[in-house]
Amino acid sequence: MARGLDILGDPWSMLVLREVFFGNGRFEAMKQRLGAADSVLTKRLGGLVDAGLLTRRPYDDGGRTRQEYVLTTKGEDALPVLNAVVIWAEKHLPAPSEQAHMFVIHNGCGARTSSADTCTACGERLTAGNTSWHSLTRTADPVPLASARAQTPIPGRPKSQPQNGTAA
Repeated sequence: MARGLDILGDPWSMLVLREVFFGNGRFEAMKQRLGAADSVLTKRLGGLVDAGLLTRRPYDDGGRTRQEYVLTTKGEDALPVLNAVVIWAEKHLPAPSEQAHMFVIHNGCGARTSSADTCTACGERLTAGNTSWHSLTRTADPVPLASARAQTPIPGRPKSQPQNGTAA
């Protein structure tokens, strides 16, 4: 457990992974969403890259090449840990507002699940490719998660735009 907590036990690292799963892999988008200082975000991103959970991928920012962060297979394998934190918090902690809820949705059957790794409605294993998170503060609809196995944007969105935008 201690080895896992060395990587995943830091709240900022978990929040950075959340943003990348939501498709916000660009530094400025994460900084805006998290409200983190540049130094804090830079350190956490570097640690997650060094640990092999994220990798950098170049993108064109209108004539300038920048780097965005994307999940690796190792990073995607952390999904059940993040799901467990979301499910536990929804079950045991009061939300600070009516909009401050987040749910784990299995795309296959459309059901909200109360298990971190398996859909409680249909029994299918949850993966980034078949799971959405529904954060009421972000959007009215569940957001499909980014996946290391499918690093392409949602159809209809330009490759250079984050998959779920940076809406509040």
